[in-house]
Amino acid sequence: MTLSLITLGVYTAATGSGLACNAEWPLCSGQLIPALTINPDFIEWFHRFVAMITGFLILGTALWAWIGGQSKRTRLASTLAVVLLPLQISIGAVTVTINGLVPGGYSVPTHAAHLLVALSIFSLLTLTTLWAYDGRLAQSRADRLQAALGVGAIGLAVSTLFSRAVPIIVYDAGAQAWFVVGSLIAFSSLLAALVWAWSAGDAVRITAAIALVSLFVTMLLGRDIVLYSSTARVVNLGLLVLAWAGVAAGYLLLRRSTPESRSGPVSESDPL
Repeated sequence: MTLSLITLGVYTAATGSGLACNAEWPLCSGQLIPALTINPDFIEWFHRFVAMITGFLILGTALWAWIGGQSKRTRLASTLAVVLLPLQISIGAVTVTINGLVPGGYSVPTHAAHLLVALSIFSLLTLTTLWAYDGRLAQSRADRLQAALGVGAIGLAVSTLFSRAVPIIVYDAGAQAWFVVGSLIAFSSLLAALVWAWSAGDAVRITAAIALVSLFVTMLLGRDIVLYSSTARVVNLGLLVLAWAGVAAGYLLLRRSTPESRSGPVSESDPL
């Protein structure tokens, strides 16, 4: 749901629907529910509706972690996601409802902050999921790492296809949404690879970290955080190549590792 919400938020901004409800909340252009057709009012209203549901699910996840006997780090990650929710809601309010009262409310820095907090919440929820299932997975560490890198490569392929650094598809609102979908799938998968490789002390965690950081910066460049000049395009393309190199190197390292080094679960003492 969080992945869907971030994607929908990007689509809403890309279609210019963010201010469609005339800076009203909870109403939208004087109505509780606007016309149920694909129009700017409906897109903005639907984004708010999904955000409300997702917010309650994040609260429920934290509650589940505390009453379900989860580990300390699982409870911490889920609780931090809840702590960031008011900040994300506040930035959203500044962006689309009270931007006239706050200088620079509807601006690139505000959009950047909105995306960064959203990615932080998404990362914390990913960690919550990974740590909740730690020790319960039958697959070996190597199998999990290989699966994570494989899914990461699929997500990265989608992200690359719709990236504005690659002149294949017009970077319109739909392409931006698919770019974010692929990027978030790759992001969560690479984060999983980093977590699972951490306790082994091998080079896979380094390659996963390189790919993860490179992908993170490409996501910022793909959201109009900077003026997208020819130089920015070259940097974006270079980071995409670096992300692919990290995934490929991690996979090759796994293939070359010995059976002994490839096995073994991630321990509860894992610093991540």
